Amino acid sequence: MAWTQILNNMRAFSSSTTTGFSRFFSSRSSTPYIVKVGIPEFLNGIGKGVETHVPKLESEIGDFQKLLVTRTLKFKKLGIPCKHRKLILKYSQKYRLGLWRPRAEPVKA
Repeated sequence: MAWTQILNNMRAFSSSTTTGFSRFFSSRSSTPYIVKVGIPEFLNGIGKGVETHVPKLESEIGDFQKLLVTRTLKFKKLGIPCKHRKLILKYSQKYRLGLWRPRAEPVKA
């Protein structure tokens, strides 16, 4: 008798917790992301003044995939400041791992 009550309580608890988490993982509140990402969209997504280097990077590097594998010495030779180099490299690594993507609309500060 006691075992059946315990099992019934466990089943009731597990079914209520699975439905309780659905509000956190709903697709309605997902943020819109840019489908095609290029150098301007990537740098605008980073923000913090990095977007000022868009013309320089597009002319020298040209391709977004090349930007993702460019090393810090190349950025230094292009005259990009240290703080911006660090941000570009940090977000390039996050993008390659699939942990970050630029948003469709810029974030309001």
